[in-house]
Amino acid sequence: MNNISVGIIGTGKYVPEKILTNKELEKMVDTNDEWIKTRTGIEERRILSEGQSTSDLALKASEEALKNAGITAEDLDLIVVATVTPDMSFPSTACILQDKLGAKKAAAYDLSAACSGFIYSLANASNFIANGTYKHVLVIGAESLSTITDYTDRNTCILFGDGAGAVVLGPVDEGRGFRSFELGSDGSGGDLLKKTDYIEMEGREVFKFAVRIMGSAAEEALTKANMNKADIDLLVPHQANIRIIQSALERLELSEDKCVINLQNYGNASAASIPIALAEANEQGRINEGDCIVLVGFGGGLTWGASVLIW
Repeated sequence: MNNISVGIIGTGKYVPEKILTNKELEKMVDTNDEWIKTRTGIEERRILSEGQSTSDLALKASEEALKNAGITAEDLDLIVVATVTPDMSFPSTACILQDKLGAKKAAAYDLSAACSGFIYSLANASNFIANGTYKHVLVIGAESLSTITDYTDRNTCILFGDGAGAVVLGPVDEGRGFRSFELGSDGSGGDLLKKTDYIEMEGREVFKFAVRIMGSAAEEALTKANMNKADIDLLVPHQANIRIIQSALERLELSEDKCVINLQNYGNASAASIPIALAEANEQGRINEGDCIVLVGFGGGLTWGASVLIW
């Protein structure tokens, strides 16, 4: 890494109030609660209210992250929003958010890497601070997946939910902050998970890819950071499927108490899932100073990303 150590100095999250349970989905498509829970681990997910948009979710999560960091919107130099469900093609959701927040001196742009988008955005944004260009950057993963979900497709509609998670990046003491990033893509698998009118997914193939990549991406990031599996204090994985998370835990030789799992409450919220999980863990007092945290995700593209962070 460069001269300045960069870390997360504040976290925040927001999920819509409206809950869509497995029981409700039983009335919409040919599925049942037990089947969904067994195969995915998901019990309910959050859905946008009438009139809500991705930038609204991002705003609430951002306000909480700024408060947690003890800075104001005017202190921000840059806003990066990871999303595949922007309010509109342009202006970017980040620009809409910049205005809503009143972050007058911040540059703003969106980044699209599906469920890996948050980690891609962290890697991207942290460099601005590491090289001295900026001091405070707000990174948000925000999604309104309900707007692109086909609620007649029983294979995909059970999986996805809406929400936003945000972090404030800033300079931290030497020895703290991001130690490594591992990003990757395989565009030849693009057809396995894509959005035409709605989200389309080859479930079995994506599952196989995810099981393989979650563990290997985390291991690569650890190697780059000169650390190993035994050093991990907390794993914060993308919340797509409980069986994918369990296979990653097995490979990394971690017990479940060293992992943040909240997909039972929110389903797969794409780019928002990792920052929501991180913010929850922080709220619950599960993260201590000096902890080694591994963030890891995978998504459409196909893409994947992992990062090692000393809190």
